[in-house]
Amino acid sequence: MRSKSKAVMIRCGVGFLRVMLAGAYRIKAWASPASGVTRILVGRGTYDRFMVNTDENQAPFQYIAKAQPAIDMEVDTHIYAPLASTGWHKHPGPVYITVTSGELTFYEYDDPTCSPHVYKAGEGFVDYGNGHIGINHDPNKSASDVTVAITYVGGPFRTELPAPGPYCSF
Repeated sequence: MRSKSKAVMIRCGVGFLRVMLAGAYRIKAWASPASGVTRILVGRGTYDRFMVNTDENQAPFQYIAKAQPAIDMEVDTHIYAPLASTGWHKHPGPVYITVTSGELTFYEYDDPTCSPHVYKAGEGFVDYGNGHIGINHDPNKSASDVTVAITYVGGPFRTELPAPGPYCSF
């Protein structure tokens, strides 16, 4: 009798593991990894806590940045092949993105209108970490960008998001 209940428990355990593994595979399959984008790490560094505030007497603009506690910054170059995509993803902190060649289109993950934001070489924007996808819509020319991403010390710089996005069909 004990051997029968032990066998039933083992079968139940194996069945449970199969269900969990299938679920994990399905979640991974829903993620949208980058396609046709080559990432080149320029460097990653740890910065002690700091506070930066430009002096109005020195510069004709104001810039304020504060890190508390220490943070990591990573600088990357991304080369986008024609029709390449970053896949839907998010970052734990802000990312400064500068398009260095070609033209790239970004869509915000939480934008109910799925509006395209197009940037040409020399233009940039700050991604605040809510999630996005970057696409090179040009079928003939590559494009590139440089990013400065911020995270906690030792933290990841990218987390995959399910695809398609909640408001975009891709």
